[in-house]
Amino acid sequence: MGKKKVVIGMSGGVDSSVAAWMLKEQGFEVIGLFMKNWEDDDDSEFCSSRQDWIDAASVADVVGVDIEAVNFSAEYKDRVFAEFLREYEAGRTPNPDVLCNAEIKFKSFLDHAMTLGADLIATGHYARVRQAGERFELLKAFDATKDQSYFLHRLNQAQLSKTLFPLGEIPKTEVRQIAEKLALPNAQKKDSTGICFIGERPFREFLNRYLSYQPGLMKTDDGKTVGEHVGLSFYTLGQRKGIGIGGVKSYQNADGSSDAWYVARKDIVNNTLYVVQGHDHPWLLSQALTFGQASWTAGAAPEPRRLSAKTRYRQADVACAVAPQAGVDGGYELRFDAAQWAVTPGQSAVLYDGDVCLGGGIITGSSAD
Repeated sequence: MGKKKVVIGMSGGVDSSVAAWMLKEQGFEVIGLFMKNWEDDDDSEFCSSRQDWIDAASVADVVGVDIEAVNFSAEYKDRVFAEFLREYEAGRTPNPDVLCNAEIKFKSFLDHAMTLGADLIATGHYARVRQAGERFELLKAFDATKDQSYFLHRLNQAQLSKTLFPLGEIPKTEVRQIAEKLALPNAQKKDSTGICFIGERPFREFLNRYLSYQPGLMKTDDGKTVGEHVGLSFYTLGQRKGIGIGGVKSYQNADGSSDAWYVARKDIVNNTLYVVQGHDHPWLLSQALTFGQASWTAGAAPEPRRLSAKTRYRQADVACAVAPQAGVDGGYELRFDAAQWAVTPGQSAVLYDGDVCLGGGIITGSSAD
């Protein structure tokens, strides 16, 4: 029996580069695949894919693996970007990384890898896969500060059974050390932030090119008009900066100070944005939420029971109970032990049983009680 063939997504970043080296060390036959997912304005200062390809190819050379580039930008536009715009148009705040993993990295990429004769695929994500009998489980990474299971919660049994996450058991600091020890050309490269296709460019300016938007009134919780918003799509719940309430007289505390303003609600029907003062204003706190478009790693929903959940990526797990949503086919309700801040429709609610990521869905609404 020959070596098992693994096709690894190499982005030009340090994580996937070290993951490729680790797989080679573990005795796999490794092929690198560089995915090009966006090409609308690739020559711009914000989109670094040309440099990323150079970095990925240089690393492949040092590590000693073959690499090829594959263009998924058409699939990306159809399946990820179009959905992203639809959600923004509807006043929600989607998470394109969740969609990209489900539709591109573990679908188009996986299919392409299989045509190359791959036994398995791998990525530089911080997460783990564990086989438990016939089933495959998605687990959090050992490095809790880097864990990316939240973004991977839509993976199913077929995908998990074919996936390796070499970085799941080591801390990020060690990844950097390995890159330096191997003298990888990108050892010092900054981690990428921002959404894959937007890069580091100003977000509002980017959305402006694709969305039609309608300015409207900005009101407080007691119905007082305090300004105009530039279009509901450009605001997210809990947002504090860039709301544009400059000279509005704030409600003052007893000591003369005044609390910051936050985006609290969007009234889509009346095109009105509601803002409130104070981080812990009741309108920003939710005791329960509903979600749809559920996806479960085991292939079926967990039994109604005590679990924990995240409603945004960088958040500690919160104890909750999950149950099917009454009267809504395929909907679920989460009820939290402690009220959650700025629960945002369009974002993902992801469920955990300890370290095991069970799946989740897209938040459709929330309530204070």
